[in-house]
Amino acid sequence: MTIQQVIYALTIEECGSMNKAAEKLYIVQPTLTSAIQELENEIGISIFMRTNKGVIVTPEGEEFLNDIRGFYRQYDTVMQKYSGEGHYKRKFGVSTQHYTFAVRAFVDTARQYDMNDFDFAIRETTTMDIIKDVSTLKSEIGILYINELNKKGLNRLFTEHGLVFHPLIKCRAFVYLWHEHPLAHMESIGIEDLQDYPCMFFEQRDNGEYLAEEILSENFYPKKMRVTDRSTMLNMVRALNGYTLCSGIVWGDLNGDGYIVVPFREDAENPNSVMEIGYVTKKNTVMSQIGKKFLEEIDAALEQIDKSVIYEDNSSNQ
Repeated sequence: MTIQQVIYALTIEECGSMNKAAEKLYIVQPTLTSAIQELENEIGISIFMRTNKGVIVTPEGEEFLNDIRGFYRQYDTVMQKYSGEGHYKRKFGVSTQHYTFAVRAFVDTARQYDMNDFDFAIRETTTMDIIKDVSTLKSEIGILYINELNKKGLNRLFTEHGLVFHPLIKCRAFVYLWHEHPLAHMESIGIEDLQDYPCMFFEQRDNGEYLAEEILSENFYPKKMRVTDRSTMLNMVRALNGYTLCSGIVWGDLNGDGYIVVPFREDAENPNSVMEIGYVTKKNTVMSQIGKKFLEEIDAALEQIDKSVIYEDNSSNQ
């Protein structure tokens, strides 16, 4: 098995088509097909199943691609350090819950590199997809949060998928809403104040309350609406006098003008909660230089946020 065959196989998986993969690799399709057939004969499995609509990864092929993806990531990291040659675009991906500071850091990172040389991807997605993306090295870094409610379930998933969680910042819960919302004038907002308004949640395709992106998801909300993307969330919050619960970290130029955060007011039955936002990486992998640069930009972004949203306790100076 050669590194060229590894690149060919990963490109076919990414494109879902022999024709598109050949175009991206700047080779003719017969050359690509022949190389993959030689690889399949060598390893003794069928990686792809050819159909009229493209190619489908076989179950055995999926396991194989996961294995070589890790190998290729290590190879690519070494090549970035020691060589500037080659036509294959280096990949850098981040999977994240819906955090504007992560988007800002990604933008500031991408601006420092030549996009002719890199294939960038940022994926705002579900909690489970973040875990899967990083475990298969589809993304190098995943941004999500843990708290007392979800810690046990997420730590189990991290272990199962060979991931390591690295803390970044701790925050309390805030209510996110439109500046003309009837509650926008309040200094703090409690559960009883929110009963007449719809609570917005990002939909998680997998069951399990510990996968919820929103803090305090365990509380009872009589009116709930699930959405799948940030733009829809913003529209619903404004159009329906809705709200969502978040870390309080907002970035005006990416969140849109007119949206505010108000501290959540706890009570005996609905206590506040500390969310620890951090990132996950694949265990025993070497961070790429661009990955390190992205984390530097994350730190820079978090340095600029309103310090009133940061939770501090005796055991942490974050």
